Amino acid sequence: MNFIVKTITSALAIIVVGYLMTPHVQVDNTLTALILAVVLAALNQFIKPILIILTLPITVLTLGLFLLVVNTIMIMLASALVRGFTVESFWWAMLFSIILSIVNSIFSTLAERKS
Repeated sequence: MNFIVKTITSALAIIVVGYLMTPHVQVDNTLTALILAVVLAALNQFIKPILIILTLPITVLTLGLFLLVVNTIMIMLASALVRGFTVESFWWAMLFSIILSIVNSIFSTLAERKS
């Protein structure tokens, strides 16, 4: 049940952020947002730890800021995998990643308070 709530919360955050960044990031519909939420969860579960280990030296050197690049790579990879979700460029994907993290944490906090 927790996974379903997190997925719906992430999908809502994706819809909101996609709407805010409309000319540069496009999410076609609600189903696309749900699929994107599941794909991002899977990528963050399986691919992101591998990337973090591979990029550990540069992450330590940049005091963790390179993790923003790793998150951006996850968004770009999801854009390639999910039809109906497009991101204009690397920099827009980075901004999308940052704003999505903020909105998702706000929505998660609100969802936890309700339950």
